[in-house]
Amino acid sequence: MPAWSKELKTLDPQTDYERMVYLLSVYEFSWDIEKALEFALFRTYAVPSISGLLSRTGAFGTQTRKRYDDTELILSEIAENGQGSENGRAAITRMNDMHARYKISNDDMLYVLSTFVVEPVTWLSRFGKRPMRPTELEACVAYYKALGTKMGIRDIPNTFADFKTYQQSYETRHFRFAETNAEIGSLTRDLLLSMYVPSWLVASCRPIVHAVCDENLRRAMGFADPPRWLERTVHVALLVRARAVRALPARRRPRLLTKRKRPTYPSGYRIGELGTFK
Repeated sequence: MPAWSKELKTLDPQTDYERMVYLLSVYEFSWDIEKALEFALFRTYAVPSISGLLSRTGAFGTQTRKRYDDTELILSEIAENGQGSENGRAAITRMNDMHARYKISNDDMLYVLSTFVVEPVTWLSRFGKRPMRPTELEACVAYYKALGTKMGIRDIPNTFADFKTYQQSYETRHFRFAETNAEIGSLTRDLLLSMYVPSWLVASCRPIVHAVCDENLRRAMGFADPPRWLERTVHVALLVRARAVRALPARRRPRLLTKRKRPTYPSGYRIGELGTFK
């Protein structure tokens, strides 16, 4: 058992939540949490007020990969370096500066935050090598509560159950089809697929992404239901992967998203230059 795995079991989720989230994100569940957060953001595009704002800015349609990379890099700078670190503070400032230029309701901001808490837990319960332990769950709640407070979000839940209740209630009230949902959702779906398959295969692989989405999400995005056999095949494939990961040795080196080579930034990036500007 590597040292990081032993350390993870000894940490206090109320005081060491940043360290726990770091170990979970770059070692224990690195690929799974990345995928879960991709679908967490993807889920927010099923809300017309959120997709509509992204559509109006225009940048999402013309610079889809850059917008994706910028979002991932800002969140990763915070998670990998700490909310109070120099890089973490710079990333939070950059994020808050972007949000401050638009009229975004507290409910919408809180919903996005809730998906970051709930979706990784849901993904790991369905497709991970194991579900999160109660202490890990508690650490994730504490981490995002602290981050949400730094973002100026009000009325943040204190427990995972409350986060999940908020997310479900919000989706019941706000998930509905809109053209901007289909626009932003389709751009994001095709971008995610393009990272795994050549461009000429993207269109034929779209049903695979639809198979991972639940029915309510597909309806709000205007996505066609995949064939039942494909939905079962995708789920079985993810479960087989989880079984394989359980049998493999634990990761020895951190999987850092801030160190990943990206076509958007072939020569590297500066935090202050990420995102959109007036």
